[in-house]
Amino acid sequence: PRNCLMNKHAPDHEHGPGCQELLGDLSAYLDGELSPALCAEIEQHMAECENCRVVVDTMRKTVDLYRTMPQPGLPEGLREKLFKSFTLDTPD
Repeated sequence: PRNCLMNKHAPDHEHGPGCQELLGDLSAYLDGELSPALCAEIEQHMAECENCRVVVDTMRKTVDLYRTMPQPGLPEGLREKLFKSFTLDTPD
């Protein structure tokens, strides 16, 4: 299942445990949440594995695009409704 994305780029490429580990840590890697040592391992793997490099670059571009998009505002009156719904009545 996870390999399906990479198999489209190079169907004859063998995916080892390094590829699976990279995919498992991809989100944390892109968010800068991994240790420098683990980042170095991932970057070394990508230097040797074009398929993983393509996956990481594509995901990075997708995340960057999402972050640059304007965030939609709340519909009129929703903020007040939310605050009212969280207000609890105190017992007498």
